Amino acid sequence: MIIGVISDTHIGDRADKLPKEIEDKFSNVDLIIHCGDITSKSVLNELNDIANTIAVKGNMDYLELPREEILNINNFKIGIIHGDIIHPRGDLLKMKYYSLEKGLDVLISGHTHVPLIKEIEISELNKKILLLNPGSPTVPRFPLKTIMKIEIENNTINPKLIPIINKE
Repeated sequence: MIIGVISDTHIGDRADKLPKEIEDKFSNVDLIIHCGDITSKSVLNELNDIANTIAVKGNMDYLELPREEILNINNFKIGIIHGDIIHPRGDLLKMKYYSLEKGLDVLISGHTHVPLIKEIEISELNKKILLLNPGSPTVPRFPLKTIMKIEIENNTINPKLIPIINKE
């Protein structure tokens, strides 16, 4: 399974539209996850035209969306949050404890506009938790605009950060 992950698009309040590249980069995904700060329903419509899309509510969203989602995909328990309430600005310790509390293998969040791929090993529980953040394809707080793809196959999760180069 291939999952496209996007967050903090801020269409209408900080950016005019999604970069055209996103449609191409997500053309082979089975599912899209949006981690909040969508700010325009048109974004969800565009993403749903590419693949089934699951989204959570960000601190800038007016849309009626859940604050968190938990998915079970190929024996992995994956949590999705925006991150404004659970962990202010990417606090790794809070993300770790939230993941442990929920029994997650993977926590995908947004809010910081900074990409993250970090595996945390919890040796006393013989467990690893993967923390992911796709950054932002429109208003990054990082040198690059980014999205992410996650490939889940043969009991492994392989996240990959994808730069967005606006050529328009």
